[in-house]
Amino acid sequence: MSLAALAPVETPMTLEALTSVETPAPVDTPAPTDPFRPTHPSHGTGPARTAGAPAGGPAPDVPAPVLAALRPMSLAEINERAALVTRTCRKYLVPVELLEPLFADAGERFGVLTIDGRRDFRYSSTYLDTPGLRTFHDHRQGRRVRFKVRTRTYVDTGARMFEVKLKGARGITDKTRTAYAGPPDRMTPEARRFLDDTLCSYGIEAPDVLVASAVTDYRRTTVVALSGEERVTVDTGLVGYRAGWSVRMRPDAVLLEVKTRGGLTATERRLHEYGVREARFTKYGATVAALEPRLRGNRWHRAMDVCLDHPVPCALERARVGTAPAP
Repeated sequence: MSLAALAPVETPMTLEALTSVETPAPVDTPAPTDPFRPTHPSHGTGPARTAGAPAGGPAPDVPAPVLAALRPMSLAEINERAALVTRTCRKYLVPVELLEPLFADAGERFGVLTIDGRRDFRYSSTYLDTPGLRTFHDHRQGRRVRFKVRTRTYVDTGARMFEVKLKGARGITDKTRTAYAGPPDRMTPEARRFLDDTLCSYGIEAPDVLVASAVTDYRRTTVVALSGEERVTVDTGLVGYRAGWSVRMRPDAVLLEVKTRGGLTATERRLHEYGVREARFTKYGATVAALEPRLRGNRWHRAMDVCLDHPVPCALERARVGTAPAP
């Protein structure tokens, strides 16, 4: 099955192991192949590699060597060129081997976030939701106006932020955040006031109680168009935790998030050339849906089947969040 199958269709889809196949002849509709094998005729059909491990060499600190070749950019420069706090965000699930052709010849147009020589950074997000999982259900049901609350820890520096993401009626995402010195799994009084004020400004009534409901850990490389048109985050190694269980993203899968204020970007147009379409996927929603069998997550199941391994028990402390049963 082709990567184009990630677009919503009526038939179920699964992901089998990568195997060598013949490159299909160009047709209007991509011929069926494995979901994680690019269909672009210029891309090879060799076997998949572990993320970040080029053949015949050591693994770089980025998912693909092509990203390491991009111009280093500081966080200040990125925020100046493409902060994109208010934006449209679209997600794409791609095989790691597609990163090389996707960003080939991008050196004149893109840079990569670099801090102290590092280009790949560890993130840990703890999501706060009501005991009844209001924000999860609002997203699952496709409510046009909704919000999400989390603490985000930048593991490599120890910095932590308290964030509120809001989705408006026009599909625009607005992220507000503040520096946070409290524990990742609960709100300080200052964070509570920040949340109440933020939701009130959007006409949303703040819930009385929020508790830690899931944790996601992953690695992120941030690629930015020098024009400021788009900001592309490249996430690998995703692990979600809840109620003593964990679920991992497959090592051959990469989650791209394209953030922009306009329509389709140059990166998205190139993804379309490879047969890749926008995926319905959210780290929080997929984690809860995968680890709570009683809950329905039909909105994300197709993408989850493509990129997630089976849940397994986990003894880590972070896996204990969300142990209270959801009503």
